[in-house]
Amino acid sequence: MIIDMTNKTVIDKTKEFVEAKFCGESTGHDWWHMYRVWKLAGHIAVQEPSADKFVVELAALLHDIADWKFNDGDMDAGPKAARQWLESINVDDNIILKIEDIVRNVSFKGANVKQNMASLEGRIVSDADKLDAIGAIGIARTFAYGGGHNTPIYDPAIKPVQHDTFEDYKNSKSHSINHFYEKLLLLKDNLYTDTARQIADHRHKYMEQYLEEFYKEWEGEL
Repeated sequence: MIIDMTNKTVIDKTKEFVEAKFCGESTGHDWWHMYRVWKLAGHIAVQEPSADKFVVELAALLHDIADWKFNDGDMDAGPKAARQWLESINVDDNIILKIEDIVRNVSFKGANVKQNMASLEGRIVSDADKLDAIGAIGIARTFAYGGGHNTPIYDPAIKPVQHDTFEDYKNSKSHSINHFYEKLLLLKDNLYTDTARQIADHRHKYMEQYLEEFYKEWEGEL
């Protein structure tokens, strides 16, 4: 049986689905991360008149539906999970294909690994996801993730690495402060849209100020 659903109904059902699935998750990849990316993507999309707002909203809500970091590095887990959900509510296959591509390519994969997001909608979602990885929220999420994966806060003997391949990045074992240099501080210069770049400027500076304070306190300075 084919169910005729409006775009708003699809968004509402997807929001409820994602919220129920990720409510209470404790590593910074929770419902509220998806919520913020959804809101940020919507804000950016307003500034991009040619963007398909329906695809942007759906992809933002589903972008972390099965993140490779929690699925043994499987890059296909996210697209498969997104498709399974969207088919269950009878979303058109052309839309599903667009969502799959965005979910597959949204993640950061290493400092020297080229981004591969072709669509405007995907670039908007990618920018929103990156924005939620920097600034005050980004700092909080970094340490939440680190604590959930037995990652030390800092070890001065272990220096950051600019990874050349996704495999190297995926398999890297380091500490949370290195994550700033291996990813977070790189994101501002890898955004696609002018709107995201404007938002990122303040958040990036906040992280730099945080690190300056962190190193002072680490050395026991008053």
